[in-house]
Amino acid sequence: MMKYCLILLFTFTAVSLAAQPEKGEIRSGNRAYSKGNLERAEIDYRRALEQNPGSVHAIYNLGNVLYKRQNAAEAEKLVSVLKDSLASDFHAPKVFHNLGNYALDQKKYSEAVDYYKSSLRLNPDDDETRSNLAYAQKMLKNEQDKQDKNQDKKDNKDNKDDQKKDDQQNQDNKDQDQDKKDQPQPPPSITPQAAQQMLQAIQNKEKETQEKVNKEKAKVLQGKQKEKNW
Repeated sequence: MMKYCLILLFTFTAVSLAAQPEKGEIRSGNRAYSKGNLERAEIDYRRALEQNPGSVHAIYNLGNVLYKRQNAAEAEKLVSVLKDSLASDFHAPKVFHNLGNYALDQKKYSEAVDYYKSSLRLNPDDDETRSNLAYAQKMLKNEQDKQDKNQDKKDNKDNKDDQKKDDQQNQDNKDQDQDKKDQPQPPPSITPQAAQQMLQAIQNKEKETQEKVNKEKAKVLQGKQKEKNW
């Protein structure tokens, strides 16, 4: 309820409509609005705009009706054309006040704050606008706090994901190092000179072995010959 007490604040224009071609439709719309017949009021105000598309009163009052009919976005779009043309007009604070209401209803809190501040700069004594401003500022802060909290959660999640990636990379590196250790190592490379020396050593060893074998054969042969001669 507090929200609607703050934003359902309208300033219904009741200025002279003399010499305005759309005055009949505007007055008819005002009567319908006062009786709560918003559908009829919208029809009358739109007819007024057909006769005079630049009618400030028709635009302003139609914005109120659209807002009351739960169409704050269209109301803001319609009435926002008046914020520059009425910058120094008597009705400017009311225009900014209502634009703040339209933005607030759409949860566009930052824009609502700006609209209410503009209204108060032109009419600092408006307590209703000041109350709406305080509410819009509170909602804006809540929204920003929520966004900051969500960002912190996202950052923490990203940090955890990065840590998992680092841990996985470290484990992969360890596995790769272990795989390298498990693989058979190639023989060490040697120079041609060292290879020649190794070959010569092998040949010398074989020659010595062969000489020993030959000596043993000779001894056996001599023994047999003695036995035969005897």
